[in-house]
Order: sequence, then C-alpha cells, then structure tokens
Amino acid sequence: MRSGQLARQTGVSTDTLRHYERLGLLPLPQRTAGNYREYPPTSPQRVELIQRALTIGFSLPELKTILAVRDNGGAPCRRVRSLLRSKIHDLSQQIKNLVSLRAAMNRLSREWDKRLRRIKLGQVARLLETVPPRENT
Repeated sequence: MRSGQLARQTGVSTDTLRHYERLGLLPLPQRTAGNYREYPPTSPQRVELIQRALTIGFSLPELKTILAVRDNGGAPCRRVRSLLRSKIHDLSQQIKNLVSLRAAMNRLSREWDKRLRRIKLGQVARLLETVPPRENT
C-alpha cells in the first residue's frame, strides 16, 4: 500500500506518516522500483493505534517506547497502564486547577461589576489593574 492510500484510509496526511517514520513509530517501508513507499498490510492498524492513543493523551515519545517494546516481542502492558494512571492523575489536577481558576474569575467578575456600577459610562475603571498577582508555584 502506498503512502497516499494509507493516508486516505487512516485519515492522516502523508506528512504525518513520514513524521511517524522519522520518530520510529512506523517501520520504514519498502521502496518500489520507482522509489515510492510501499507500506505493509498491517500499517493501517498501526496508524490507527497511534491515533487512538494520542486521543487519550499519550505522547509520540511514549508511543515510540511502547511500540519498540512490542516490536521486540515484549509486553509493555503494565507500563501502558501506569502511564494511563499518571495521565488520569494529571488530568484530575488540571481539572482541580481549572475549577479553582473559574471560581477566582467569577469573584473577579463580580468585583468588576460592582466597580463598573460606581463609575460613569466612559470613565476608566482600570479593571486589569485589580487582577491579583500570580502565585509562585
């Protein structure tokens, strides 16, 4: 299967396929006499696996490691599960931070509403100057 056909079948660009090759996510394909890439029949499944893993937060470097273990006959399942747990933890922390940010923004919005009610239309309120300083993390 040539790169254009693989790209159409999997919904990724040929540039993406070449990028996956450079990173070692896809094995280097054979070349035809005309120097076209000729991918093995298992390539669509591999590209789709990569795409699905990306949708749940796996990075290309992580996938490279996982797929290398698989390609060498290993079973990276426990590592994959550990990475997923880590991603769930990170996501939970991001959600917590976003909920906190939303609450702070709502408080600030209420303060700005009060401030705007106290000034005349067209008068400068200097709203952004009231944003609290960033916390050092």
